Amino acid sequence: MKSPPPVDPESPAPPGTPSDCKEGRQGSKRLPWRMTLSLAYQSLGVVYGDLSTSPLYVYKAAFAEDIQHSETNEEILGVLSFVFWTLTLVPLLKYVCIVLRADDNGEGGTFALYSLLCRHARAALLPAGRGAEAGDDDQFLDMGAKKALENGNARTLVGRGGGGAAASVRRLLERHKVLQRVLLVLALVGTCMVIGDGVLTPAISVFSAVSGLELSMEKHQHKYVEVPIACIVLVCLFALQHYGTHRLGFLFAPIVIVWLLCISMIGVYNIVHWEPHVYRALSPYYMYKFLRKTQRGGWMSLGGILLCITGSEAMFADLGHFNQLSIQIAFTCMVYPSLILAYMGQAAYLCKHHIIESDYRIGFYVSVPEKIRWPVLAIAILAAVVGSQAVITGTFSMIKQCTALGCFPRVKIIHTSDKVHGQIYIPEINWILMILCLALTIGFRDTKHLGNASGLAVITVMLVTTCLMSLVIVLCWHKSIFLAFGFIMFFGTIEALYFSASLIKFREGAWVPIVLSFIFMAIMCIWHYGTIKKYEFDLQNKVSINWLLGLSPNLGIVRVRGIGLIHTELDSGIPAIFSHFVTNLPAFHQVLIFMCIKNVAMPHVSPEERFLVGRIGPKEYRIYRCIVRYGYHDVHQDDQEFEKELVCSIAEFIRSGASSNKLKNGISEEAEKDEERMSIIPSGSIRMLEEDGAAEDTIAVGSTSRGADREIMSPSPSPPVVVPRKRVRFVLPAASPRPDPSVREELQELTNAREAGMAFILGHSYVKAKNGSSFFRRLVINFCYDFLRRNSRGPNYAVTIPHASTLEVGMIYYV
Repeated sequence: MKSPPPVDPESPAPPGTPSDCKEGRQGSKRLPWRMTLSLAYQSLGVVYGDLSTSPLYVYKAAFAEDIQHSETNEEILGVLSFVFWTLTLVPLLKYVCIVLRADDNGEGGTFALYSLLCRHARAALLPAGRGAEAGDDDQFLDMGAKKALENGNARTLVGRGGGGAAASVRRLLERHKVLQRVLLVLALVGTCMVIGDGVLTPAISVFSAVSGLELSMEKHQHKYVEVPIACIVLVCLFALQHYGTHRLGFLFAPIVIVWLLCISMIGVYNIVHWEPHVYRALSPYYMYKFLRKTQRGGWMSLGGILLCITGSEAMFADLGHFNQLSIQIAFTCMVYPSLILAYMGQAAYLCKHHIIESDYRIGFYVSVPEKIRWPVLAIAILAAVVGSQAVITGTFSMIKQCTALGCFPRVKIIHTSDKVHGQIYIPEINWILMILCLALTIGFRDTKHLGNASGLAVITVMLVTTCLMSLVIVLCWHKSIFLAFGFIMFFGTIEALYFSASLIKFREGAWVPIVLSFIFMAIMCIWHYGTIKKYEFDLQNKVSINWLLGLSPNLGIVRVRGIGLIHTELDSGIPAIFSHFVTNLPAFHQVLIFMCIKNVAMPHVSPEERFLVGRIGPKEYRIYRCIVRYGYHDVHQDDQEFEKELVCSIAEFIRSGASSNKLKNGISEEAEKDEERMSIIPSGSIRMLEEDGAAEDTIAVGSTSRGADREIMSPSPSPPVVVPRKRVRFVLPAASPRPDPSVREELQELTNAREAGMAFILGHSYVKAKNGSSFFRRLVINFCYDFLRRNSRGPNYAVTIPHASTLEVGMIYYV
């Protein structure tokens, strides 16, 4: 029987499979117009809530003490000109027209760009060395490149490399570990700033919305009301997170649509009523006049102006929930024109009221006609909540990606929707965000400091995206290096100007995202470092397969009934913790499975490509290795269902004949090489049925006809004590040939073992620094990493394992 081809466990599919030509998810597929318009409508509530509420605080932040009011309108028109061109160049030109095309199988965000680069160049340091053992150079090659390598298609490889300078850039990344670390640090910095934005955006959005009370209350009294109301709204916002966005999702889009229509109509009213000629500010000449007149004050005010693009990164980060066209339609047809009209309307009002200094400080609500101010205030608070919800959900997704790739301690992840896998809830992160939000709101009590902090976080993420995109243009799109250089120079210069204006306000609130990023970065680096050292110890101290094959009954080793499932980080060899277990307890199960769960740097791995199965040693030993691969956006299966699929993948591996090893002097040739040939086992080819039955019943081995399926059943020997238990049957595909006796015997033994039960052997490794290590190393390993390990969740597969079926083995790793 033909064996499936051996594959690299880090690759999502072997060359030549349908995955080679598989399109991205929704990012690349052509959807019907009705579905695209429906997605565009939904994206208004999920993606654009933050961006659409920015008019609440942009002018207030821009004129916060950096620009003195005067009798002319040059400053007002200059700010409007900067807002217009910033909205046009960054969200519209950069994100909508360029960045959205750089999706990773339909997914977006900082880590999506990083994983895209890692698959087009061998520059990956994630996951933390898992599976990246010596000689595994092709683990992140894209499928087209692997196929070209096998077929000798040189032209395909030249197209992949882009030729000339692009190939030089790729070789430079592949040869220098320092550049690979810089690339990883860039991705982590962007991620940490997104998390920081998840703290700052709810605070500034809700506080700015509530600040409308300032107009209807006496002087100084509003300060005693705004902060408590903002805190109550924030507590309610975070307390409702566990319900999931899908329960209130149908309300989100209408709220944002009503808000956008509201601010655009107010803008049109102000333009017509106060200053119809405000459109002159759309000329870039007014930016030059603004900077020439205000000089240093105008440059510092750019830190407030950049808040007009806060939330733009959400267009790319939430790409996985929609598609490119839907996000582009929503922004260009609804969001962009509404925001431009809103900003023009505010500028038109201020042009006739610039003498009143307090009008600069109050911001948006002063330009709202008095008759509709209270309804607008209510809509603004709802819109701020929606915008905050989107950023919080994005933060959860980012933490999930970091956890999946080994860069963040394991946390509890709850999926709040059965249909949309991206909608998740992380309790620990939710309450941490709430505490930090409340602390910032109570501590700062104004939008000036919150705006300075939020601006620095936003512009840092955009700078990181620009840097990574320049590499994507060369390595993934195979464009000229001059085009990439032009991209980073044009957008990088604009963003660097805003970045410098934000950084200069370090003591006025901009220190907050830096401190938050430093804390999260330290957590990520410490966890990543400790995980790497732990994996390296496993790799260096793994036991050869020959040691396992050399275990004989003379040493007192016995095999007990059942399946023993051993989790390991290694995808070859025997982990040291198993030898430690056998040395102290000389027995293991009749069927032994070494399971390795890998999180690959891809958003999704299809179920047909999830399980890789191989054999350790000769058939008679009944020892297997199973590698289970998940993408960073995949949902881990239910434990019982996962057990069934795992056992079915072993059964299919046995039936397919992929496990035939040639023996040489009683020891397999693969064992001599200390490695196994892994084969992809598609799920669903064999089904396993479990029925309640009595232990004393005996069923003859044979095949019965049910429909056209063939069933293999195990005899159920009567134990000394009659205990009810389950009977297990494997249902083979209808068209499958009758298995030969050796295969039937092995399947029968697997069935027997499954009926006897499955035991989980969980290793608990405690990492300690070696004697003589430096003080810094002992601090990081013995205290920081150990603290994170003790306060993090266990592996997903171990959370709901029955305690009666668990055997824990402890071992200390000295690294």
